[in-house]
Amino acid sequence: MPADSPVDTPVVTRAGRRALIGAACAGLLLAGCAGPQAGQRPAGGRTPAASAPAPGAPALTAPAEIPGIGPATRARIPGSSSQALVVKGDGPHAHQSTAVLYERDPATGWKAVSQPWPAHNALRGWTADHRAGDLRSPIGVFALGDAGGRLPDPGTKLPYDRSEEFNMPGTGFLGEPLEGSFDHVVAIDYNRVPGTSPLNKVRPLGAAKGGGVWIHVDHGGPTRACVSLRRDDMRRLLLALDPAKEPVIVMGDTGTLGR
Repeated sequence: MPADSPVDTPVVTRAGRRALIGAACAGLLLAGCAGPQAGQRPAGGRTPAASAPAPGAPALTAPAEIPGIGPATRARIPGSSSQALVVKGDGPHAHQSTAVLYERDPATGWKAVSQPWPAHNALRGWTADHRAGDLRSPIGVFALGDAGGRLPDPGTKLPYDRSEEFNMPGTGFLGEPLEGSFDHVVAIDYNRVPGTSPLNKVRPLGAAKGGGVWIHVDHGGPTRACVSLRRDDMRRLLLALDPAKEPVIVMGDTGTLGR
């Protein structure tokens, strides 16, 4: 028989229809199918918890920060920079330090991409108010954008100025020879004009604030204000630095950088 045949179809009155609907709703409530109304908490006064991650799914973690760098120092690293050479002095008055190169991934954060490199800084340690001739290295976060040296460019992506003016005769504070210290250098953008040769002597903050602060080849003793790395590590740094990553140097004693 066709499904739309009127034969044997019961006639339901309006009153009967209301009774049927009421019975159906009562059945749903008894069966627990009706959930709480908007704004109403379930029994027990607790709000349902958020869905748990699927079994085996990795836990969400915040991007990694550079170890030992506190919030004040971290805030000075530009958000556009994804490469940082971190130089931590052994103490505020020490001339020995350690350098590590880090790179930042947008998802996972900062990660060391070099081994710790032994380094030297200024004879009298560190200062947040560097002055010409104070024999202290400036504390802060500075851009690294220009390189140079007495020897040919080893293949860095930074602009490189080769010149015989990168010559350092004489001896250091411990009597060590300085010859070859400027075979390769990277200018630290402290009181200098960015985008120029490290040899540029223009000092935007004035001569009293010092200048000519570089990363250069280590000569086995403290510097006047610069940071020095062993020759092989200096070469590794030059080959790693990439202007597209807007590299910076984060430099200072461990206590200050941790703030």
